[in-house]
Formats: sequence, structure tokens, C-alpha cells
Amino acid sequence: MHQTKILVSACLMGFNVRYNGSAKAALHEALRRWQQEDRLVIHCPELAAGLPVPRRPAEIIAGHGADVMRGQARIIENDGRDVTAHYQLAAWLALQAAQNAGCRAALLTDGSPTCGSQFIYNGTFSGTRRQGMGVAAALLEEHGIRVFSDRQLPALVAWIEEMERSQ
Repeated sequence: MHQTKILVSACLMGFNVRYNGSAKAALHEALRRWQQEDRLVIHCPELAAGLPVPRRPAEIIAGHGADVMRGQARIIENDGRDVTAHYQLAAWLALQAAQNAGCRAALLTDGSPTCGSQFIYNGTFSGTRRQGMGVAAALLEEHGIRVFSDRQLPALVAWIEEMERSQ
């Protein structure tokens, strides 16, 4: 039976690569097992695109990840610097990593302008969330890779089990 590969945000696996230099490790038993089974492709799109750690907070202005990828919205750091091109590159690198490894799903950190899948921040740097996807999450979904947020791990486990039952 073919084992489903999963792209996973590096910060969820304990790597200190988030914008503020921290990790967001939520090592669930399923992640440990999948790591032992060599199913995980651990990737930080922002690091892959050359963004530093730590880096300034960045938010999507006037749109969502798909809008940024179409050139219809921007990603700005909290000092006003436009970093849209870096984040677009991050999204393409995440897609490339997922496709090269044959990933069918991705487990990404919610809230990020790159990896958010259920929510992103509203672009005012006030901590206000809104429904939407970051650039990598949107691009992965657009290319048929199912995206789950770090809060949806049980749903991902169920989805993987269902996928593998139906093979």
C-alpha cells in the first residue's frame, strides 16, 4: 500500500523558524509515527525563500493569498516594507517541495501570510484575524494538495486513513 506523503510546516516539528524565532511544536503522536514512517516533508516556505529568522511580522493587505499570487494584493511588513515577491517565491517553493515528494496533503501553521489556511491577519497589525488563506496554502490547494491547519490534526489523521483505505 502506498503511504500518503504530507508537507509539514517546519515550526510544527519544533524548528525555531517562525517570524519571531520560535517554534510552534505540537508534536502529536500521529506526527511522530508519520515521521518514523518517512511520510513527512518538513519545510519552511519563508526560510526556503531566503527570509531571515527572526523577521518582521508581515500581513496580507487588501486580499487573500490567492489574490497575492495573482498580483492583486500585497504582503507588507509592519515597518511598511513590501515583501510580496519573497512570499510569492515562498509559495512556489512550498508547491515544488510538495510536488517533488508526491505529497497529497499539507499540515501548515494557521495565521501566517504564507501557511494560514483557516485564518490570516487583516493587514492592520492589530492582531485581528479574518477568514482566509496565506499564499502557500492557497497555491497548494489550487494544485490539488489538501491543506489542513495545525488545529485540524485529527481531521488530517482521519483524511489520511480514509485515503489509504480507499486505495
